[in-house]
Amino acid sequence: MFKEIMNLGSMMKKAQELTSKMNEMKEQVKHISAEGSAGGGMVTAKMNGQFELLACKIDPALLTADNQELLEDMIIAAVNDSCHAVKEKVEAEVGNITSGLDISHLMESLGKNHS
Repeated sequence: MFKEIMNLGSMMKKAQELTSKMNEMKEQVKHISAEGSAGGGMVTAKMNGQFELLACKIDPALLTADNQELLEDMIIAAVNDSCHAVKEKVEAEVGNITSGLDISHLMESLGKNHS
């Protein structure tokens, strides 16, 4: 009986630690940003750690009537590139914060929501 109470106490402590780490992680993710590009940098996209697009820059040379489809494809590629860069930074930050806690299921769900 005493051993079960000790195990429960240990589990509660780990749950509190995980909650604290999750709150820290949420705060750190707010400050992450990354940039992606396409067309050799002719289109760039900047995204934050919450996967919100912050900026999109297009080289004026691409702004011609006959480049619409190419430009659309390059914007998609740049946004996807920035999304992948943010995901890598978030995963690295999460790894630093959680150091030793197994939260792989959380990262998997992050990938499913934003890949």
